[in-house]
Amino acid sequence: MAQQTPDRKEPHKTALDHRPAEDAMAFALGTGLCALGLLMLTHLGLITGQTAGLAVLISYLTGWGFSAVFFVVNLPFYALAWLRMGARFTVKSFIAVAMLSAMTAILPQQFVIAQLSPLPGVLLFAACTGVGLLVLFRHGGSLGGIGVLGLYLQDRTGFRAGWTQLIFDAILFAVAFLVLPVDRVAWSLLGAVVINVMIAMNHRKDRYIAT
Repeated sequence: MAQQTPDRKEPHKTALDHRPAEDAMAFALGTGLCALGLLMLTHLGLITGQTAGLAVLISYLTGWGFSAVFFVVNLPFYALAWLRMGARFTVKSFIAVAMLSAMTAILPQQFVIAQLSPLPGVLLFAACTGVGLLVLFRHGGSLGGIGVLGLYLQDRTGFRAGWTQLIFDAILFAVAFLVLPVDRVAWSLLGAVVINVMIAMNHRKDRYIAT
């Protein structure tokens, strides 16, 4: 395990704000990568965690389009985001969710997957989505949802936000086991694990100081 040398002095770092053009490019890249990941995920008939996974599961069960379901599912969380994270984060998250909804509606008309096996599909989904989320996080946005609820409950009750997210995903995947083939849910779990490991390893404020 790498450890920092105690007597080594790190240079002083000052956080820099992203410019609007930088945010715009990052949001296009981040949501584009997530949309590409979701295209591979749904091509395989898999799900993922959080509100995106809920929207995917609802779309499978009802036949409704993912883009509209995802946009609507996130609407209740914006009030909590405004209270907990502030106006800037809420507006950026709304923009990111709207962009992802639009891209997931448009991309299947422009990009068709002829063949994709589960293992490379899951890994490519996780890689695209993980990088896309990291880009959004580092530019002050998110794809809304359960993470905001978790932070709100943590402030009000002290219940850890991570546990809220874990409980939600556990319920989501338990329902998926009832309505989807077991092998699809197993592949879906692998993808969720890879994404969370990527974010845990790379989303660190001490390694990225722009806001």
